[in-house]
Amino acid sequence: MTSSSLRPHDLLWLTDRSALQGVTESWVDTVWHAGLPVVVRRDVDEQGRIPVGVRGLRRDQRAPGWVDAQQVVRVVTPEQLTDAQALVSSPFISAPPVQMAFQLAQHGWPWVWGITGSVGYALATGIPVIHAASDLDLLIRAPQPLSRDALMQWQQRLDTALCRADTQVETPSGGFALNEWLRDGQALLKTRQGPRLVSDPWRRED
Repeated sequence: MTSSSLRPHDLLWLTDRSALQGVTESWVDTVWHAGLPVVVRRDVDEQGRIPVGVRGLRRDQRAPGWVDAQQVVRVVTPEQLTDAQALVSSPFISAPPVQMAFQLAQHGWPWVWGITGSVGYALATGIPVIHAASDLDLLIRAPQPLSRDALMQWQQRLDTALCRADTQVETPSGGFALNEWLRDGQALLKTRQGPRLVSDPWRRED
């Protein structure tokens, strides 16, 4: 396991509590343990550690931290959560966001996509952190530029979804909100060095 092989939104299980470094929020010691995953976030560390976030029981309980790659014992990626058979047999299939994910999984999209956010967390852990009004957070892996028309078809499917659904498109330079880019012709690209406004999210800037 190396830090370079991990990407934002990946869920990581750690060896123990001591593997989690740099966390100052007091609630973490109360609600988090090594049986729960942390999520890879976007940041840079001079020591080569992995930037992660800890999820609490409430929406406002989010804490940044760091882990060493050798302390990671298991990884679940967002794209591993899109198997149609696994979704339909999930204990959460009655929840609108999981139903929507199942519908998406039955279509042959020309890209790799995944499930993130609370729905991804629930599917990966079995912990019921979603409810009927939960959003469906998605990502599309886009190492190369994608067809705008094809992305419009994806977005149109989401616009008539059973729940609110948002898509983050991941390029080699960072991630951007698909709906914002389709609507405005530009979007805020979230990079490891911070956000920047771009019209072409795939164009590399030195």
